[in-house]
Amino acid sequence: MRVLDSPLAVQKQTETETTTAVLPSLARPWNVVVHDDPITLMVYVTQVFMEVFGYPEPRARELMLEVHQTGRAVVWTGGREPAEAYVQKLIGRHLRATLETADA
Repeated sequence: MRVLDSPLAVQKQTETETTTAVLPSLARPWNVVVHDDPITLMVYVTQVFMEVFGYPEPRARELMLEVHQTGRAVVWTGGREPAEAYVQKLIGRHLRATLETADA
């Protein structure tokens, strides 16, 4: 009996390995959206953007004007957990804020 004809050798020859490539999936980004309301003063909204996000005054004013003129503005984009925290901070300062996927 040859070694290749043994049942063990035949079994080793017929076994196939399957490898599955596991690619890490990147979490999709989330947008923090601030919506316009008729009550909150524009100066206050600018100040909140500076305090919460650390934006310089020109950037905070630009975002505030976008909210005022178009009814909404994406004020921050990133991971879901920080986005949720930002939405809660903005709501805690009496701004209307929501969370949406960045591809929406």
